[in-house]
Amino acid sequence: MIKGVLRFIIAVIFILSGFVKAVDLVGFSFKMEEYFSPAVFNMPFFEKFALLFSVIVVVLELFLGFMLLIKLRLKFTLSMLIALCVFFGFLTFYSAYFNVVTDCGCFGDAIKFTPWQSFFKDVVLLIGLIILFVLYRKEFARKDEYSSTTKTPTAKYKYFLVGAFGLVMVYIMAQGIMHEPLIDFRDYKIGTDIKAEKDKISKNPSEYKTFYSLKNQKTGEVLKVNQDDYIKETKYWADGSPWKIEEGKNESVIVKEGYKSEIVKFKIEDPTGLEVTDEIIKAPKAVLVFSYHPKELSQELLQKVEAKVNAQKGAVIYGVSTDPNTFKTIKNAMMDGTAIKTIARSNPFVLILQNGKIVDKQPAKDYIK
Repeated sequence: MIKGVLRFIIAVIFILSGFVKAVDLVGFSFKMEEYFSPAVFNMPFFEKFALLFSVIVVVLELFLGFMLLIKLRLKFTLSMLIALCVFFGFLTFYSAYFNVVTDCGCFGDAIKFTPWQSFFKDVVLLIGLIILFVLYRKEFARKDEYSSTTKTPTAKYKYFLVGAFGLVMVYIMAQGIMHEPLIDFRDYKIGTDIKAEKDKISKNPSEYKTFYSLKNQKTGEVLKVNQDDYIKETKYWADGSPWKIEEGKNESVIVKEGYKSEIVKFKIEDPTGLEVTDEIIKAPKAVLVFSYHPKELSQELLQKVEAKVNAQKGAVIYGVSTDPNTFKTIKNAMMDGTAIKTIARSNPFVLILQNGKIVDKQPAKDYIK
């Protein structure tokens, strides 16, 4: 009874974890790019394969979780899940300890975990899997559907279930890669009122406090001092003080949790630095064309998109990217690249607002059809 309940819980966790990433594989690939970036593992060569690695990870989570659920090839399944947990545990511990990736993307945009929460989640799952391995070890030797390649009627039925499950998941993943996710867990889903969200953020903002990393040049002692104490204590900054701020090691710590929304990053500026966000969210209609990789844009596709966008009479129109010279016939605007990736799942991508509310969004290739 106990092992059956434990097996069910762990299987469902892996299936849910894989599913929320499967519906938005492009979004998960952006998270993989973070891990490969110079700031984390410094493997920029692998960034171009981020989507492929994302597919592999999600497929393993989904199929292994489903095989555990239906008790198919238990020894193999449990062994692979333990290895997967060790791998995830390493990534989440590295992220948490070095504070380099603030959200591992374990449950996509559906559920946000801090790095330490993700690490402890992986530890708990690993312990649970090891317990299951021990509890089921006597069944591994049986020549039946649990561990053998012998196809009993029950085993054949289970393989059929795996195949049907796989077809459904492939469709869901393909939809997310080629178009938009079937289920949108982001704050930028259709129907979101960006203007209203910004009002909520301004009324209840999060508050942060900076902690300086100070090193005593004489003794080598290192202290973490918050910004208020640093200002009050002249010994830390007066002339001749042995205490020096260690560059790159200061931390911004949240001291009051305000209204949480990715919309806080919706800030658009023209090439001169003038913010145009209010103009966009207050306009009766605004059409925005986003690009998170301007250098990789298809010029032919971009030309078609700009032609269709320019036909929208009376609309506020901007092309938003990280390069002020990306768009040719529509006004260029600038936005943080990570924020653009939160909105856009293709390059380029079209977002349509009416009085600040998202009424439509789609990949440019779908928009021009």
